[in-house]
Amino acid sequence: MRNFVVSIQKEDNFFVARCPQLDVTSQGKTVEEAQNNIKEAIELYIESFGLDDLPTESSMPLWSIVATSCV
Repeated sequence: MRNFVVSIQKEDNFFVARCPQLDVTSQGKTVEEAQNNIKEAIELYIESFGLDDLPTESSMPLWSIVATSCV
């Protein structure tokens, strides 16, 4: 089993899930649906392309919110 980092953001009427390690994106009407869909997309990617070109270890990303004075 391997873990992948996924970000999920609400965009309009959908939750968009992205896996930056594989450059895979999916979506769903709920967070749970987006999670299930990105998992399926990751599995399909692995079945098609394998994991040979990816590093075995990945670092956890640092997510931060930056405020600006621009309006």
